[in-house]
Amino acid sequence: MKVLSKQLNSKMCYICGMDNPAGFKAQFYNMEDGSVLTRFGYKEIHQSFPQRVHGGLIATMLDELACRAYWVEGNYELGVTTSIEVKYRKPVPYDIDLFGQAIVVMDKSRMFKTKAQIIDSNGLIYADALVTYLKLPQERIVKDINMHDELTYMVEDNITEFDFDFRMN
Repeated sequence: MKVLSKQLNSKMCYICGMDNPAGFKAQFYNMEDGSVLTRFGYKEIHQSFPQRVHGGLIATMLDELACRAYWVEGNYELGVTTSIEVKYRKPVPYDIDLFGQAIVVMDKSRMFKTKAQIIDSNGLIYADALVTYLKLPQERIVKDINMHDELTYMVEDNITEFDFDFRMN
């Protein structure tokens, strides 16, 4: 699947923060089908039970993906999560390559909904979510911080395509 563009990374976000030593430093790509895609992997330190990733970290990645799906069209409006319905379909192992993907399924004046999923390179869905966001101006979310100053990193990697052809249903 072709990459149309790449999204910016932040400084300290747990998922995409480039200065967060505990974070994933995930990169997000705007794809030709209107979705956002990331390639990532969990590590043993992300476990709940041995050989399984903690469900809260799975939900965290799904939430980040879902919000970033709204940014695919270049609209960097902010939203806050009002609900997230996660379905854990298979135990998520660590130390394997995974893909996260999300797409907007509804967009209204004050809210939007997205679907997100975590899958492997064979298309096996480990978890998916339906996430609802309330659109809010930045000053209602954080005070004395310009979020556009926070989203400052463009990590150039020259990726133009992924060997990934799983369309979201």
